[in-house]
Amino acid sequence: MELIYVIDIIGTFAFAISGALVASDKKLDLFGVAIIAFVTAVGGGMLRDVLINAHPINWIGDLNYLYTIFAAVVFTFLFKSKIAHLSKTMFLFDTIGISVFTLLGLKKGLSFNLHPIIALIMGMISAVFGGVLRDVLTNKIPLIFEKEIYASACLAGGVTYLSLNYFNVSENIIFVLAASVIVIIRVIAVKFHLQLPKIKDDLFTKK
Repeated sequence: MELIYVIDIIGTFAFAISGALVASDKKLDLFGVAIIAFVTAVGGGMLRDVLINAHPINWIGDLNYLYTIFAAVVFTFLFKSKIAHLSKTMFLFDTIGISVFTLLGLKKGLSFNLHPIIALIMGMISAVFGGVLRDVLTNKIPLIFEKEIYASACLAGGVTYLSLNYFNVSENIIFVLAASVIVIIRVIAVKFHLQLPKIKDDLFTKK
């Protein structure tokens, strides 16, 4: 089993737990929790595959994703009170997960002969839209639109991948370096509470 695939599964597990926790906090029943966990974990990849007409859809072609989500829901149901103490570990898994999701989505876009810019967008969709769908379904403003540098980190990692790929660097080196860019940006942003600027005033706003 390839290391990237293992990390992909770990990222799916972390995403599913994050969805399950949000749904649980919203007092949804077990079925609702499972649906939100599912959408969070594979929603981005599913949307990407629909947009580029890739079949089978990610989770349909590999049942390990469903098994992973089911395990995450059961884990959350049994150990919710303990998971809070693992927030740093979950953050690490989540961050590694979005880095892998971004690059796998980008690579899949390129394999369908999409323009690199479109492929980059597909990579970002793979990484962040599961969380967007989770927040919309639970009546929250999506995290990536409000607080943290999240999608921007994916964008930077994707640009790094495309840039190194242009110079024919080894595929493994490209993947590691691009993923590292995403992880480092996310860690720094969260540690120092960095955010993108917000539009408050324009040139015509009276002081």
